[in-house]
Amino acid sequence: MSQNTGWAQHPGPPMQPWGGGWVPPSAPAPGVIPLQPLSVGDILGGAFSSFRRHWKPLVGIMVAVQGMGILLVAVATGIAVAVAQDRLAAVFDLAPGESATDEDVMGLLLAFVPVGVLLLATVTVGAALISALGPAVIQEAVLGRSATFGAMWRRCWSRLPAVLGTVLLAGLIAGAPMLLVYAVGVPLVIMSVYGSGPPAALFLLVLAVLVCLPVSVWLAVRLSLAPAAAVCEGLGTVAALRRSSHLVKDGWWRVFGITMLGYLVAGAVGYAIQMPFGFVGMAAFLPSMMAAGDPDPDVAVVGLVVYVICIVVGGLISGLFQFGFPPLVTALLYVDLRMRKENLAESLIAAAAPTTVPAAAPTASAHGVADPAGPAGPAGPADPTPPPAAPAPDQT
Repeated sequence: MSQNTGWAQHPGPPMQPWGGGWVPPSAPAPGVIPLQPLSVGDILGGAFSSFRRHWKPLVGIMVAVQGMGILLVAVATGIAVAVAQDRLAAVFDLAPGESATDEDVMGLLLAFVPVGVLLLATVTVGAALISALGPAVIQEAVLGRSATFGAMWRRCWSRLPAVLGTVLLAGLIAGAPMLLVYAVGVPLVIMSVYGSGPPAALFLLVLAVLVCLPVSVWLAVRLSLAPAAAVCEGLGTVAALRRSSHLVKDGWWRVFGITMLGYLVAGAVGYAIQMPFGFVGMAAFLPSMMAAGDPDPDVAVVGLVVYVICIVVGGLISGLFQFGFPPLVTALLYVDLRMRKENLAESLIAAAAPTTVPAAAPTASAHGVADPAGPAGPAGPADPTPPPAAPAPDQT
């Protein structure tokens, strides 16, 4: 959905507020939410409905992103192992009493540095794509429109540079206080352990963390809607961060509470999804381990394999929900704040209204009688035969 369907920023003042936002006389619900200021239940229910209705593009894109990331890291790891094979033997294949040299250890670490950098880049890009996926799906879900894998994939990739910029810059801004604390405090603690630093360095580090952590959380929540603004309004990185700060203003606690609730719900549902897989794996593994006497090694290996497979499959399925649900909640918070502050509901109602072709108006017949089948306006076409002239007044 593009900006010309109601998602662009509304410069004008909002309508008359009711409970923090404009409410139409009867709020329609063409999609997963009613088009009015939302309650907590509306936001969570809308996120569940969006995941249920559009699980194919959501799950498909997340699996594709994670699969490509795992493949890239696996290839890079294989290349690093092939390059540093001699170093691996020099470090790990040692005779009793021998120790690896510092040169071999440093060479091995440097060989795997590109793998770590690629892993970090893959995780960051994947997080940005998933952050863009939630608002892209919500744009269609609130109007009851379909969201296909191809359309969502193109939408996420088209907005990836802006969303990636918001993720990186927001993380840098929100994490700056804590980074500063650790950059100064950790060396002081290490120095104090060796007697060259202040004795109270550890106490000061803990105190600084307690002071700066709330600042980082406040900044993170204030900028949390930037990916949604970048996707829905087509904004750049800095403009999206400013937009998020403007929308969250005067509603920080509400955004913080609902966001944390979304993560808690995602964790609880993910744990509930994973539990049956764990029970099946334990049921397959424990009997072989509890058998009287020496257990059959083949049975024990099969049970262990089944247990590992169940744990991995359960973790993957639960992880898809845990990663996909919070961005939907955040995107609905963005929609809710815009309906409260900018009368977005009115534009969405207009965008969701079906396009109707007005019925043809009746035309007039030659005698001025309306013809219901004619294409003319209400008054009908002009009679081509001029009316008879009025008689001249009597001059006598």
